[in-house]
Amino acid sequence: MALKITVIGTGYLGATHAAAMAELGFEVMGLDVVPEKIDKLRRGEVPMYEPGLEELLRRHVAGIEGSTGRLRFTMDWAELGEFGDVHFVCVNTPQRHGEYACDMSYVDSAIASLAPHLKGPALVVGKSTVPVGSADRLAAYLAEHAPAGADAELAWNPEFLREGFAVQDTLHPDRIVVGVRSERSEKLLREVYATPVEEGSPFVVTDFPTAELVKTSANSFLATKISFINAMAELCEATGGDVAKLAEAIGYDDRIGRKFLRAGIGFGGGCLPKDIRAFMARAGELGADQALTFLREIDSINMRQRGRMVELTRQELGGGPFLGKRVAVLGATFKPDSDDVRDSPALNVAGQIHLQGGQVTVYDPKGMDNARSIFPTLGYADSALEAVRGAHVVLHLTEWQEFRELDPAELGEVTAERVVLDGRNALDAEAWRRAGWRFRAMGRPGA
Repeated sequence: MALKITVIGTGYLGATHAAAMAELGFEVMGLDVVPEKIDKLRRGEVPMYEPGLEELLRRHVAGIEGSTGRLRFTMDWAELGEFGDVHFVCVNTPQRHGEYACDMSYVDSAIASLAPHLKGPALVVGKSTVPVGSADRLAAYLAEHAPAGADAELAWNPEFLREGFAVQDTLHPDRIVVGVRSERSEKLLREVYATPVEEGSPFVVTDFPTAELVKTSANSFLATKISFINAMAELCEATGGDVAKLAEAIGYDDRIGRKFLRAGIGFGGGCLPKDIRAFMARAGELGADQALTFLREIDSINMRQRGRMVELTRQELGGGPFLGKRVAVLGATFKPDSDDVRDSPALNVAGQIHLQGGQVTVYDPKGMDNARSIFPTLGYADSALEAVRGAHVVLHLTEWQEFRELDPAELGEVTAERVVLDGRNALDAEAWRRAGWRFRAMGRPGA
C-alpha cells in the first residue's frame, strides 16, 4: 500500500515540500491554520514567489483541470491524522522577540495539535530548523500524548533549500539527512526519498542531535565564508587591493572553493541571520558558548557591511548629509529569484539612507509588494529606468539578472549624475565606465 504524506505548515518550505512529494507520486495533504493561505493553495496559487513552484503546484492540486489530483489542503487536524502515514512538520522557527534564541512555539503547537490524532502507527518528521535537543523532547511528548504511544515515532530530516532553487533542491537534493531511532523510521524515509536516492542523492543516517546540528552547522559555515570575504574587502579598501581578484585567486584552492566568495553588503533573509544567532544561544544554554564565539564576529561583520554601504554612498555624494539627494536603489529582496525581503540588506540600506533624509526610490522585479509593507515611506518605481530618473547616485543591492543586463548608456540619459555603487560586485564595471559612469564596488576602491 502506497504511503500517504502530510505536510504541516504551507509557507515557503511546506508548500514546496508538499508539491514535490506529489510530483514524486505520493498522495499528499497539506495543513495550515491560516484560511487565506489554504484558499490560495486550493486555487493553485502560491503564497510567495519561487521559480517553478506554482507550475508544480497546479500540476497536482485536486480540483484544477488537468491536474493529477494528488495534492489536497485542509485545516482539520483530525482529517490530517487519519489520512497520513508520514507527517512532515514544516512550520516556521523565527528568532524569539528580543533574544537570539529560536522561537519553538510553532513547532510545539504543531506537535501538540497532531499528537491526539495519531491513533495508529505513524512517523512524524521534523524539517524545521530547531535547537539541538528539540527532537529528544518532542519524541517523548509524542510517545506520551499520541493514542498510538510508542508507535507514533519521530525522525528529523533537515531541509537545505535555497530560495530561488527550492523546487530543484527538493526534487534533486544534494544530500538527504535523516535522524532516526528505529529501522522502521529509516525504512519509511528511504521509501519517501526512493526516487532522488536512485538518482544519486546521498542518504545520510544519523542520530537526532547530529541531524539537528547539520543545518545550523551548514548555515554557520556559509555565513563564515561570506563574512570572511567581506572582512577581506575592508582590508582591500584600506590597502588598495582588489577583493574580486583576491577571491578568484584563493578560490582556485580546492580546500576553499570559489562559492560564497563575492564581497558585498552581506547576507540576510529568513534563515542565515536567525539561525546563527539561535545556534549561539543554544550553545550558551548547553554550556558550550565558547565553541561559537566566532559567530558573534561573523554576525557583526555582516551587519557592518550595511553601514559601510551607507557611508560609501555618502562619500560619493560629497561627504555631507543626504538631504536633497536622490538615491536610486536597484533591489529590495535579500537575494535574486525571490520575493523575500526578510532582513534584506538592500532594504535596510535603503531605509537607513531614507531615515537620514535621502529621497530614495526602489525597484525590484519581484519584491515590491513585500517591500512596501515593511517600508511604506520609501519611494517605489515600476522599472529600473524610472527608479534612476533624476538620481544623484544609483545603488545596485540585489544581483538580479535583469540588473546585469541593463544598458548603462540608456540609464545615464535620465540620471542627474552618472554614479553607480555596486553593492554585490556583480555588474560589468568596464561597460558602465565606457558609458561615462563613475563606478565603485565594495572592496575594489580602484574599480
